[in-house]
Amino acid sequence: MTQADIFDRALRAKRRDRMMARFAGHDFLYRAMLDELLDRLGDVQRDFADVLVIGCPDGSARAALEAMGKRVVCADPGFAAAKAQGGVQADEDALPFADESFDLVIACGTLDSVNDLPGALILMRRVLRPDGLMLAAFTGAGSLPRLRAALMAGEGDRAGQHIHPQVDVRSAGDLLARAGFTMPVADGDVLTVRYGDMLRLMHDLRGMGAGNVLVSRAPALRREALAGAAGHFAAAADPDGKTAEQMAILYLSGWKADPSQAGPARRGSATVSLAEALKPKH
Repeated sequence: MTQADIFDRALRAKRRDRMMARFAGHDFLYRAMLDELLDRLGDVQRDFADVLVIGCPDGSARAALEAMGKRVVCADPGFAAAKAQGGVQADEDALPFADESFDLVIACGTLDSVNDLPGALILMRRVLRPDGLMLAAFTGAGSLPRLRAALMAGEGDRAGQHIHPQVDVRSAGDLLARAGFTMPVADGDVLTVRYGDMLRLMHDLRGMGAGNVLVSRAPALRREALAGAAGHFAAAADPDGKTAEQMAILYLSGWKADPSQAGPARRGSATVSLAEALKPKH
């Protein structure tokens, strides 16, 4: 851990390891993100032979990509996840791979808690070969509004930080451009999940390794604060007794620069003036 770290790297890895035994019962968010990334990959008319998958809590990403005939290397912040996939334990902002090692990088579900997101994106671009593609998905700004409000209500004036800071779509797009990706795209979607009580939501978050790993995390909620938060969460329920919570998912894509990629035309190279082009045709 460095002085500038926001997230506790050791605790993050430990939480990733701890979730492994029960992840299958809490994998809905990861499944939604991975399915969307694979759909987007299917829309790209290009072959990617060597793939790096960052975030591999199970073998689903590897299996899907290998079924497409790709060679896959897995990396994960957690030791157990990396070991289970025969991969490498690594933080995204300290990737141990040589430059231009992969044609495709897919990062699924982990970039929301990396300490140096700009640095991670730069490294992901560096390990790509020219004309390689990066696809990423992670939770961003707007996630868990009901839980956030409930925790603040439960603790009142002494509210601590229990939920991670979150990146919004515009900031994510800016980071892609700053990292040197060409044709950067950032967009988002919202997954709504309904819960009968707040504790079930918190159980799901722990089961998917999404608990609080902030260096400056607040102490565990006192019993009375937890009860107050649960009551506030329940008060937002629909008539059927379930409260709708939102997971805002960011999707990023960008390419490693290559001379073969289309670019803006050289200034002055047009053969027809704009004024001429806009004249009505008779």
